[in-house]
Amino acid sequence: MSMPRKTLLPVLAASLAVVLSASAPPVVTDAAWQDPDLATGSFAALTVPAPTLNGQCRYDANILGLGAYVRILWKPPAGYDITSAELLASTSGLGSLLAPLTGFSLTAKTTGSPATGYVTDVPVNLLGGLLGLGSELELAIVTKHDGWTSRSAAVATNAGLIVGLGANCRNLPPVA
Repeated sequence: MSMPRKTLLPVLAASLAVVLSASAPPVVTDAAWQDPDLATGSFAALTVPAPTLNGQCRYDANILGLGAYVRILWKPPAGYDITSAELLASTSGLGSLLAPLTGFSLTAKTTGSPATGYVTDVPVNLLGGLLGLGSELELAIVTKHDGWTSRSAAVATNAGLIVGLGANCRNLPPVA
């Protein structure tokens, strides 16, 4: 029995394709791609400028330590004001972790302007146990912008021994 010519031609072509592909497998090569165009890019994290201290801080003991406060003289970076600032205090002495000071309103206890600088009075009673006898406490002001925080402008203060005797305050150098 013979196959019709219409059927024989496709069967013959398929058979020939199978034989040729089996007898000559593809050759493995090291492929390379080269393009003369170059592209470069860069990125940087947002750097929020730090406030600066524009005068010597002061510990004012008042009468017998009642109503004592720490006065900080500072200036925000250009383009910022008090609404972008935050006061932090060390949690257990100089050099320890800084955290927001509970119960303190920077805007309520600060006078001045961005152009001339601000004066912030931090009541010592808010520092409570943080400012123990003879120990130093760091108070720092930072600038915040879009979730980023600047380096701080900081002071170290000491309540002295009794009723503010020997109390002091000193500006800390900027952190590099």
